[in-house]
Amino acid sequence: MALFPAFADVSEASGGGAPRKELDWLSNPSFCVGNLTSLSQRTEEVTALAAEGSPLTRSPLRSQLSGESDTSKTATQVSRKKKKEKKKKRKHQHHKKTKRIQEQSSSGGSESDTDSGKDRSSRSIKDSQKESEKPSQGSDAVGTAAAGHRSIWLEDIQTLAEVFMTDRKPDPANWEYKSLYRGDIARYKRKGDSCLGINPKKQCISWEGTSAVKKHSHKHLERYFTKKSVGLMHTEGIAVCGNTEPPSSEPVPFIPVKDSADVAPPVATWLNPLGIYDQSTTQWLQGQGPLEQEPKQPDSQRDRESAALKARVEEFNRKVRENPRDTQLWMAFVAFQDEVMRSPGLYALEDGEQEKHRKSLKLLLEKKLAVLERAIESNPSSVDLKLAKLQLCAEFWEPSALAKEWQKLLFLHPNNTDLWQRYLSFCQSQFGTFSVSKLHSLYGKCLSTLSAVKDGSILSHPVLPGTEEAMFALFLQQCHFLRQAGHSEKVISLFQAMVDFTFFKPDSVKELPTKVQVEFFEPFWDSGEPRVGEKGARGWRAWMHQQERGGWVLVNPDEDEEEPEEDDQEIKDKTLPRWQIWLAVERSRDQRHWRPWRPDKTKKQTEEDCEDPERQVLFDDIGQSLIRLSSPGLHFQLIEAFLQFLGVPSGFLPPASCLYLAMDESSVFDSELYDEKPLTYFNPSFSGISCVGYMEQLGCPRWTKGHSREGEDFIRNVFHLVLPLFSGKQKSQLCLSWLRYEVAKVIWCLHTKKKRLKSQGKNCKKLAKNLLKEPENRNNFCLWKQYAHLEWLLGNIEDARKVFDTALSMAGSNELKDRELCELSLLYAELEMELSPDSRGAATGRAVHVLTRLTESSPYGPYAGQVMATQVLKARKAYERALQDCLGQTCASDPAPAESLDCLGSLVKCFMLFQYLTVGIDAAVQIYGQVFAKLKGSVFPEGPGPEDSARSQSLSNVLEAVTLMHTSLLRFHMNSSVYPLAPLRETLSEALKLYPGNQVLWRAYVQIQNKSHSANKTRRFLDVVTRSAKHLEPWLFAIEAEKTRKRLVDSVQRVGGREVHATIPETGLTHRIRNLFENAIRSDKGSQCPLLWRMYLNFLVSLGNKERSKGVFYKALQSCPWAKVLYMDAMEYFPDELPEILDVMTEKELRVRLPLEELELLLED
Repeated sequence: MALFPAFADVSEASGGGAPRKELDWLSNPSFCVGNLTSLSQRTEEVTALAAEGSPLTRSPLRSQLSGESDTSKTATQVSRKKKKEKKKKRKHQHHKKTKRIQEQSSSGGSESDTDSGKDRSSRSIKDSQKESEKPSQGSDAVGTAAAGHRSIWLEDIQTLAEVFMTDRKPDPANWEYKSLYRGDIARYKRKGDSCLGINPKKQCISWEGTSAVKKHSHKHLERYFTKKSVGLMHTEGIAVCGNTEPPSSEPVPFIPVKDSADVAPPVATWLNPLGIYDQSTTQWLQGQGPLEQEPKQPDSQRDRESAALKARVEEFNRKVRENPRDTQLWMAFVAFQDEVMRSPGLYALEDGEQEKHRKSLKLLLEKKLAVLERAIESNPSSVDLKLAKLQLCAEFWEPSALAKEWQKLLFLHPNNTDLWQRYLSFCQSQFGTFSVSKLHSLYGKCLSTLSAVKDGSILSHPVLPGTEEAMFALFLQQCHFLRQAGHSEKVISLFQAMVDFTFFKPDSVKELPTKVQVEFFEPFWDSGEPRVGEKGARGWRAWMHQQERGGWVLVNPDEDEEEPEEDDQEIKDKTLPRWQIWLAVERSRDQRHWRPWRPDKTKKQTEEDCEDPERQVLFDDIGQSLIRLSSPGLHFQLIEAFLQFLGVPSGFLPPASCLYLAMDESSVFDSELYDEKPLTYFNPSFSGISCVGYMEQLGCPRWTKGHSREGEDFIRNVFHLVLPLFSGKQKSQLCLSWLRYEVAKVIWCLHTKKKRLKSQGKNCKKLAKNLLKEPENRNNFCLWKQYAHLEWLLGNIEDARKVFDTALSMAGSNELKDRELCELSLLYAELEMELSPDSRGAATGRAVHVLTRLTESSPYGPYAGQVMATQVLKARKAYERALQDCLGQTCASDPAPAESLDCLGSLVKCFMLFQYLTVGIDAAVQIYGQVFAKLKGSVFPEGPGPEDSARSQSLSNVLEAVTLMHTSLLRFHMNSSVYPLAPLRETLSEALKLYPGNQVLWRAYVQIQNKSHSANKTRRFLDVVTRSAKHLEPWLFAIEAEKTRKRLVDSVQRVGGREVHATIPETGLTHRIRNLFENAIRSDKGSQCPLLWRMYLNFLVSLGNKERSKGVFYKALQSCPWAKVLYMDAMEYFPDELPEILDVMTEKELRVRLPLEELELLLED
């Protein structure tokens, strides 16, 4: 068919049968006349079938193409699923096409209806031609190319209503206009009922077919907690731009506003005869543009900030180019990337264009990684840069790849203790690859490698400073890891071996390498001889000497001392749920079986007699972890740490590297004793770290109630073995720890079980008298003070006064220079004050007498009556002179004498209490302010040097003790009289900024702030401290403050189970607490703190959201898979998950003392 019929003869007239190429465009080979005829036939057949409604055989409504078309072929039946997909696709395309047709029809003017019909027919013909050109596989496939877009089978038709659709929506244009022709119908629609031309503000007209007007999507308002709003909080606000002109020195009554008259009018020229054009318009009329050399000034605050930020980027690039070896500069450049990414439009493509790409976390990490790689290229030996890279890559690397990079780094730097500590923490928090045995062997490998470096066995790497202290910290971290995993027997065995390996080492092996010493130690461990804490233990050295002489002389033990084993029934109530029975039995076995099991030779026991093989500890479990300690200070810390693990309040805290890893119970928030007696409260200083055999639920009061009888014998044997190893202050400290342990059990009996108070008090007094009978302890004022305090706690006031008077009468003429004597007098005076805080009579007179006689050189005498005013005046002068001397020596001399530092804190506390009793609280506050101002400059100088670190630490401890005394005195005064809260609040706020890790100060701050109606000040302060401090205590106590406030609000809103009006309107507390938890666990220390995860899980469970609580539990296992208390909490919160949780514990090799199978057997019995 020719494209133009008028020229059809031209193409046919070309001779030779081959058409001319230049006339090919006149013909349209794709057009076929048969298509038009087949289309008309199909339309007629469809109409006829619809009119008759007769049932036919299974065939499409659209007939097949006639044989006249040369392109028609047979095709297979197309599935209905494909037809539905084509139907949706064509419907979508048809919607787009109708949109375009409407736009074209609206702009095309008036055209006839017949033209549109032709367009539709031609378009349907083209569609049929396109379908006919495709390779068809059957006649049914050809039918899909019909003009219609729907294919309906005759068998599926029930009524004609399924084929045809009735449009019931009326068209108002049918009766509003005279004709249905679209040219006669208005293209606009009015909105509103007002008459045209009256009020244009109320009239609105929408034009059809205009794409300029878009439908406004009804978007919900974004709340403050959505992702977009939280992202806006991290952006810095635009600063208010002030006047650029300098302010005048003379004050003005108003701010002048520039008038148009102040602007110079343009000069009249031939282009601007009236002087109404500005300079830019005049230049445009002249055909000129603005001068290019004119610098463009930033016209907004955002432009100025971007310019300043670009300048800082250029400055950093210049500095790192000039000093590529400065690692601190590189680290600062990496940290600067956070500020760069927060700035708007710094990386815009064109001037003034805002950055369009989304600033994601991955982009920021990639930028930091690129900077770190450049830094490592310039500093290939820098460990800090490599550590920073590994911490950064932990965000988007796989754990396996990250572990390989850690191993490569450790292979290059095996002598770096900080690297080992971080690697162990990393492996400890990988749930996928974690198991107790694997990590235990990894700790052993670490300590043995560092021991080889220290001995000089590894010649390629020298010993770094502080290696021995770091090895001891890693050893303690391993012990806490095993304790929290439930393997308390291995912890006790490790300490037993370390005490023998350190204090009872034979002289013949002292000079050998550590590895050889460990090989010599193995026969002693496997010999079955008594170890530390067991009866008859003598140590490795004595066993070695006896072996050289021919072995031990066996002594038959007394039969009277043999005690029958306790066969108590473990399950007391079998009607309880199974999970409660399991928890009760598991905790009971933890408390009784924390010591390693060893066969008793007197009872002819063997290793096969042990019911639980896990209770036996082999040498292979501890051999690699034995290290050699040469420092006397570390020797004493080893014993203190051992006692702390046993539950004795030795005052030892783990190193900062593993402090928060070891925190797993909520004793940090216990303030009951402090509230009762703020001056003389007993602080066991457990600091949230539980002892062996203690795995109670969260929130249980932490009392030192002691162990079983065998456990108490074990602790007593430890003290008897280690006390002869020390002398002087260290031995005195051990005796004091032992006595404080017994006093703590007396306090537990006072508050819980008063039936045991008499026997426990008798045993404690017996121990105190036995310790004081020893010659080296007769003048030990610390023991005298503890013994007198014990008598006071038991209610024996007169006996306690006699003990105090006896101890003070033994003092010499040291007066105010003896620290222990000052502490003894201070406790005596405080106890007298707390005895009757309301009366200002005899009790106050006794306290003033004690503090006055402390300043006199004459021997101490008991209280005989009211102190004379002249004696009070002399004592005040003596205190002032002594304080000035101590402050002068401390702040002037460098280094300060040890005597002045020792007595300074005690002297200040005694002087403050003396001033409070004789003058008033304001005088005591004045003394504190004077000392605080004097010491703060020395403790926290602006530029401290490394040589001042030890002196600053000592002064810091003194200032911290004085601050604690000041806050306790203020609280005591507020309990007994009326006093404003502001001085105490200011003191605590200032002290917590200096000592953010002090738990006593935090407890006092949270308690007084919860009395306030408004929490804004507290929240602002906590927000500042949590952002700046590196400790975890601010986060913990911020959460505790909000939880206390929530409990208060809930108690007010719900009285007797009914909802009442809230007198404290507080909303969003739940979300605030959850946000604090989330922010706390994002930090490195918070993510691996079991106590924080336990608090988070307990809080969510209290809200009743079990599904979200389970999610947090599994999230906690990803960070702390070793903490057995987390699994036990989960069993209590989700009882249905008991078998699954036990399976996970068994898989990760945590200590399970009661398997599920044994529980079933016990329940059957």
